[in-house]
Amino acid sequence: MSKAETSIDGNEKVSILVPLRNEEKNAEVLVRNLKGLTHPSLEIVLLDDNSTDGTKELLYEAVGGDERFEILEGRPLPGGWSGKVHACWQLSQRATGDYLLFLDADVKLQPGTVQQGLRFLKSKKAGMITGFPKFPVTSLLERWLVPLQQFFVVFHLPIWAANHTTREEFTAAHGAFLFFSREAYEASGGHEGIRDSIVDDVHITRKVKAAGKRVVLCNVTDYVTCKMYSRNKEVWEGFTKNLFPGLNRSVPFVLMISLFYLIFYVFPLPLAIYGLWNGFLEDWNLLFFLPLVLTVLQKMWVNFVIKQRLMLALWMPAASGAFIALIFNSMMYGLRNKGYSWKGRTYS
Repeated sequence: MSKAETSIDGNEKVSILVPLRNEEKNAEVLVRNLKGLTHPSLEIVLLDDNSTDGTKELLYEAVGGDERFEILEGRPLPGGWSGKVHACWQLSQRATGDYLLFLDADVKLQPGTVQQGLRFLKSKKAGMITGFPKFPVTSLLERWLVPLQQFFVVFHLPIWAANHTTREEFTAAHGAFLFFSREAYEASGGHEGIRDSIVDDVHITRKVKAAGKRVVLCNVTDYVTCKMYSRNKEVWEGFTKNLFPGLNRSVPFVLMISLFYLIFYVFPLPLAIYGLWNGFLEDWNLLFFLPLVLTVLQKMWVNFVIKQRLMLALWMPAASGAFIALIFNSMMYGLRNKGYSWKGRTYS
């Protein structure tokens, strides 16, 4: 999200909408961060989605007397809805802003993020902007898998087509940061139109495009940080939930992308080991290292762009192997109708 020069009207109201379910570890930090936003016309609506921990109490305590905030108590989840989508729909019903910014509870924003988002929406004449945040990573699977999200976008999504056409097949989005004009959100049918989705960010983005509104995928790493997971188990469950549904439950596509990653991102490691085993400097064995070097440099360049640690690129073969295992695990869950578990709920 570049520093656009388009002027904005400080009176244009922005509704910041955040669903929370069992977010004890994030509730206070979230509120403290949102209090630091500097756009003059904000309403911030937080929805406690039937949490079973102390999320609601922590929200009330953290908000205090700040009149920009409103806390909603979520209604019970009805049949046919996924949990986050139902929570976002309730938030949208309460929002009164000219623009709607949906965030996840684990997001942190720079103080001027709202103004910059508005400038970008207007300068691009877009109905919606989204982007993949900067991801702090600590656990092993986080380091391997979370930065791969941006790698997929950079190398597998035709960015020009995604940002300059309304073709639905060229779509990527991240639910941690979805910024709509109200007109585009309502034209898309909102969250009610994707009520059973468990990949809601991609599906609502496609709905916006289907309504003829431009969507821009931008680099928001200067403005938005998101700590998606805190444990390896959460990483595994989160990716399992999203991968196969995110690929339209297409078995041929899973097989194709798995073979691609196996050949181009996993196989270079055993090839380099073979070269080392046969004598690093003998004959042409040095060439066996070239695919691995190119793989690491490719990932390192993406890490530089997304402000991720460069040395994490060394894990690219292992990360790709873990990705293949996860995509097959996600596919097996989907094909066996075992259901995907997330935050105490199970979805088919």
